Amino acid sequence: MGEEDVDRSEGFGERLLGLLLDRARLLPPQLIAPLVSEGVARIGGRDVSILLQDYAQELLVPLPSRKLHVSQPESIIDSPAGQAFLRGGVVEVPQSPSGVRMYLPLLDGSDTVGVMALTLDAVGDDDRRLLSRLSSLVADLLVTKNAYTDQFFQARRREPMSVSAEIQWSLLPPTSMSVPQVEVAGILEPAYSIAGDSFDYALNDNILHAAVIDAMGHGLDAATMATVAIGAYRHARRVCISLAEKYAIMDDAISRQFGPDHFVTAQLMHVNIATGEMQLVNAGHPAPLLIRDGRVVQQLESATTLPVGFGGEEPRIREHVLRQGDRVLCYTDGIIEEHVDGGEQFGEKRLIRCVNHLGEEPARGLRSDLRRLSHTLKGERNGRTSDDATLFMIEWRGGTADHLAIVD
Repeated sequence: MGEEDVDRSEGFGERLLGLLLDRARLLPPQLIAPLVSEGVARIGGRDVSILLQDYAQELLVPLPSRKLHVSQPESIIDSPAGQAFLRGGVVEVPQSPSGVRMYLPLLDGSDTVGVMALTLDAVGDDDRRLLSRLSSLVADLLVTKNAYTDQFFQARRREPMSVSAEIQWSLLPPTSMSVPQVEVAGILEPAYSIAGDSFDYALNDNILHAAVIDAMGHGLDAATMATVAIGAYRHARRVCISLAEKYAIMDDAISRQFGPDHFVTAQLMHVNIATGEMQLVNAGHPAPLLIRDGRVVQQLESATTLPVGFGGEEPRIREHVLRQGDRVLCYTDGIIEEHVDGGEQFGEKRLIRCVNHLGEEPARGLRSDLRRLSHTLKGERNGRTSDDATLFMIEWRGGTADHLAIVD
């Protein structure tokens, strides 16, 4: 491309974004990447790649498409693309003999769906501003058009996936969410054969509603039960207020649909993100861990409540008050009941030791720290995950989001 063909003016950038927006509504999914690549070329960019997070949350894998540069998958933990993904910020890497490789996070709200990478001969502030806006638009297009195609799913899938796992992944909310007062992140294992484990959350005004469930059994039976449990939870969340009512509606749905011999363990939580007040119902799960300053300070015990589906009495709600910076780690029994060398169960003590060990290292953000914990636990269990295993973490930061308001 000749230098005369490159236009980096502010006006051109606005026209480019306007063109993409004008075309976005009717743009077929397979034309997103070529159109973006052509737009980047207009400002002198080349070798454009769109990298999406794989389902195991270990790699960023290239989206194959016309006019895209398709390279090898990149590690989320230790690559420039991974740094951009985890930090939610642009990473620039000088190239030899010249040029700069830019990695821009594809942010859907606060959830990072992937990374856009490209190379420029030189990078100025106007380029950074334009490309950051472009990456936001690309993220929106990928999320919106994902409902119309299997191409993005197929790119993210690194190995065969069971039917039960397909069901579970279709149920999940974004695996992370961040606002100024609170952040959440979750991981499901094994990603390609998960069945009965799931989590869900919603932020309604100042209340974070969250649930972690584990349906008994394996395969499609467990996935079907988890689907009903999450559906009942969402229904209850949208029409009720109290945790006790949520529990009762879920309990009724499971018992009516599956009978008395089936059950779902669950943790149901309300967190007031303005005050840090937390309400907890624990129906058969291991107690969540309260992490403060990088160390586990206690298990958040609650009154005994029967698992969902057993027709238990109205649950007693346990209340806790979080401090700014506190994290709450929820996990299912697949984490601690995995057998390690010698036949011994992994156990809560080993889990707490792993959490505390990671707490000795500098914090890198909730998503990054949870992913590191997941990898550490896999290593401690010799890579074995014979049962579904879920990690779900909440970090309460407090404060307000008033500074984000638009002021006339």
